[in-house]
Amino acid sequence: MQLSDLKNLKIAVVGAGYGGAAAAKALSLLGARVDVYEQASRVREVGAGIGLRPATMNRFREWGIFDAIADVTSPSDYFEILTATGDPIMKETWPADGEQVHTHLIHRGDFIDALMGVLPEGMVHLGHKLESVEDKGEGAVLTFAGGATTETDLVVGADGIKSVVRHQLFSQKSPAFSGEHAYRTVISTDAAHGMVVDDNLRMYIGRGTKVYLLPLRHRGQVSFDITALNPDGTWAPQVTKEDLLKTVEGFDERLVAITRDLDMDTVNIRAVYDIDPVDTWHTDSVVLVGDAAHSMLHHQGQGANSAIEDGGALADALKQAGSLKEALALYQATRKPVTDELQRISRQGWTEEEISDVFPGQKPAAAGQE
Repeated sequence: MQLSDLKNLKIAVVGAGYGGAAAAKALSLLGARVDVYEQASRVREVGAGIGLRPATMNRFREWGIFDAIADVTSPSDYFEILTATGDPIMKETWPADGEQVHTHLIHRGDFIDALMGVLPEGMVHLGHKLESVEDKGEGAVLTFAGGATTETDLVVGADGIKSVVRHQLFSQKSPAFSGEHAYRTVISTDAAHGMVVDDNLRMYIGRGTKVYLLPLRHRGQVSFDITALNPDGTWAPQVTKEDLLKTVEGFDERLVAITRDLDMDTVNIRAVYDIDPVDTWHTDSVVLVGDAAHSMLHHQGQGANSAIEDGGALADALKQAGSLKEALALYQATRKPVTDELQRISRQGWTEEEISDVFPGQKPAAAGQE
């Protein structure tokens, strides 16, 4: 689209999570008028740590915000997968993207704070819970709780796994329960019983349980995550310390000790859900990004990365295509095959034998390499 067309484009982003904030930054750099509508009264992220892949960090470099993000991260050289008792299964450097070779480990809260901090003042409107989206073909109308409305040329639905935009316009399928729970917290490095010795992600697997140790050295902390089989699909289930200890029976005694020492009030407990692939992500004036488009299980560590890549790809498509309609089709054609595959791989079973096929979406040079 022509620069003049982009500057006249009015865009409403629904949701101020990773996908919404990234899309807002990328689209505002095109010169478009962007407003972000978030239902919460303040933007915050619970949970623990994530890894921002090299391609994602290069997007931040492209948008001029690399340092703002990197300053609150720990750069990691590789990831390692081990058995429950610590025998090595696989050790791989992160897939590089150009000169960027590090995956940057970051706390979810620090990440969303950094993203919010690089958006222009006044762009984010809190306390706007979306009730309906009306697609008018040549634009759309959003209606929020309380009756406020806004008319816009393009709606970017970045409203997560329970997306109102997706449900009203694209798919009424409910999120799908994975049969797993995720238990996430952050502890001090000193409380990790000597298991954190560098800035690299380690995952221990056994008997349907995965334990992640993700260092946050810049904080003097480590993200400690357990993913375990559980048939209770309640979104926020009740789980005791005894329940947690049962999931790590037979694991390295240090991991058991970390679990035993946890303050359960600090543990974020969630049933794990994703969505089935959505056939179409866009109309002529509404488009989905991030979890609203392709929520995936966390086994690949690609949810946030994919959401950010969506924002970059949407901005790229608007620059490259001749019209808004063509741009949305190009965006979907670029991103959907990638996320369909990530959704598929993330649902695989994760036995020790399957690791070489499912992490991190690439076959390693040699399983079991030191």
